[in-house]
Amino acid sequence: MWITGALVGILVFLLVVVAPAVVGRRLLGVRAGVVRIAAAGTCGLAVSGGLFGPRLEKSGELAPLLSLMVGVGMLASMVVLVSLDVMLPVGSVRPLGWVRSVRGRIARARRYSQVVRIAARHGLGPYLRGRRRAPAVRHELLARELRQALQAGGTTFVKLGQLMSTRRDLLPEVYVEELSLLQDQVAPAPWNEVEAQVREGLGAPLPDLFASFEQVPLAAASIAQVHAAVLHDGTEVIVKVQRPGIPELVERDLDIVGRLAAALADRTAWGRGLGLEELARGFAVALREELDFRVEGRNMTSVRRAAQARGGSGVTVPVLYGRLSSERVLVMSRVEGTSLGKAVPDDERHGAELAETLLTVLLDQIMLDGVFHADPHPGNILLQPDGRAALLDFGSVGRIDAGLREAMGGLFLAVDRGDPLALREALLEVTDRPEDVDEQRLLRALGQFSARHLGHGSAPDVEMFSDLFRLVADFRLAVPPEIAAVFRALATLEGTLVRLSPGFNTLEASRAYASARMADRLGPQKVRDTARDELIALLPVLRRLPRRLDRLGGALEEGRLGVNVRLFADPRDRRVAGELVGRVVHALVGIFLGFAGLELLGMDSGPRVSEGLGLYGLMGCNLLLLSAAIVLRTVYVTSRPMD
Repeated sequence: MWITGALVGILVFLLVVVAPAVVGRRLLGVRAGVVRIAAAGTCGLAVSGGLFGPRLEKSGELAPLLSLMVGVGMLASMVVLVSLDVMLPVGSVRPLGWVRSVRGRIARARRYSQVVRIAARHGLGPYLRGRRRAPAVRHELLARELRQALQAGGTTFVKLGQLMSTRRDLLPEVYVEELSLLQDQVAPAPWNEVEAQVREGLGAPLPDLFASFEQVPLAAASIAQVHAAVLHDGTEVIVKVQRPGIPELVERDLDIVGRLAAALADRTAWGRGLGLEELARGFAVALREELDFRVEGRNMTSVRRAAQARGGSGVTVPVLYGRLSSERVLVMSRVEGTSLGKAVPDDERHGAELAETLLTVLLDQIMLDGVFHADPHPGNILLQPDGRAALLDFGSVGRIDAGLREAMGGLFLAVDRGDPLALREALLEVTDRPEDVDEQRLLRALGQFSARHLGHGSAPDVEMFSDLFRLVADFRLAVPPEIAAVFRALATLEGTLVRLSPGFNTLEASRAYASARMADRLGPQKVRDTARDELIALLPVLRRLPRRLDRLGGALEEGRLGVNVRLFADPRDRRVAGELVGRVVHALVGIFLGFAGLELLGMDSGPRVSEGLGLYGLMGCNLLLLSAAIVLRTVYVTSRPMD
């Protein structure tokens, strides 16, 4: 007997609680799990029970009111599901995830508080809150405070400052110069942690992989440190080991950087003008790639192969040992030499030749290969005993496609010719232009720029690029990340070349390089090769052209020429049109059922279902409930964007 009672109870629960919620979810098309369905069904039962419970107790007639109870329960369940989806979208609330992340949230809050205290200690608090101090602070002092605050912030903030120091298109020169002084040197990690990191990263003990491994690192930075080692075949290699615990620290700080950037962009005009949110996103992507040594290994191999395809580049690129490398350990051939930060060329002529070679190599990587070293500061370049240079640290590598390389060539050529019209076209081609850009005003501004920096007797200098970047910002021309990486690499290399040859003019050499490359492209052999390649590509079209022209002429002569236009040929257009028609139909059906229900409720005649309830009234109530459900679904679906 008790089994029968339990089954009846389960069936009643499914019919009165679960079924209305499931049907309501299907009508709405909303995603909902078991918890939401149970909550919605319970609310629906409570509403329908509250409305019809007293009447059932008085009359005792369940059958006439069952459809109304189910309908009211379904409508209430739909309202609850819509409310939950609006206030708490599916996936936004994960109780188990909250419990697991409590410690992480506490650590992030503590770190956030620490960062804010560092900023306040260096006088940057008013800027974080969107207010300026009074009296105004000199830019020199503010730049120094910013550098010291970033230095105190640790690894991520030092990296952010180093990135900002290369964005002359965003920051005044005084900030660029001050932020370029940021140092990324820390004490080495303990040997036992380094050994465990290598063993875990490569899956074997050190003696099985290396004949010897120097415990004292050659250099130590905030993200990684490098050790000298020897393979079992006697090959000398360099092992780059990521510091333990760095990924977690960087991820926590990147979250704080993103939140600070969003807050500054929301509160301050200068934050929006600098595009801090976009800058923070790009920085986060670049830093995460730098943490994955497999990316650096692929970058190193790409640069090396591209140089080999051109027949050599004049600089040395280390050889990657892929089988001994992983996400946190990188093994490469050892290159002997002295960092350019400490090295001294043999003489002035050697320094000038080395500077010209490095610039040519970088420009070849940009203009010919499409993959280039994006951080050529003195610490990433070695001067070898034979006088040649070697490139190191390929964690930051830029990539530029053929279209942008072509546009960059046009920009260099326009600068070399001092042609404002060509400069405008090239500039609009390499930047993301807004729809309302005033091209005539831009042309006049570029004319003034050309007269000031590109006229006869004027020598190009760093101020030229500063003015160009300021002009780009004034006209809201967004510089793509690839192009920004190019100018960042050139700006970084400029400081390196000045160390080698104090009188070296980077911009003049770049102009000469662009002219030489353009002259090479316009040479007789190159023109013949280009014409041949284009002709080969056009041959299939030219072969079909006479036949198609003959068909077109025949159709025109006979009056059979017509144009066939197919509406909604794209499946996406058909889907959007179908959704719009469906929404209109649902709205009309809901309105019709509502009016029909009102008409039935107003009819007093007809058979009686129970005392005080007629058949037409019962049907009218059900139609009104169905109408309300359809209208609610239509409103909910309309409020969501189309896919």
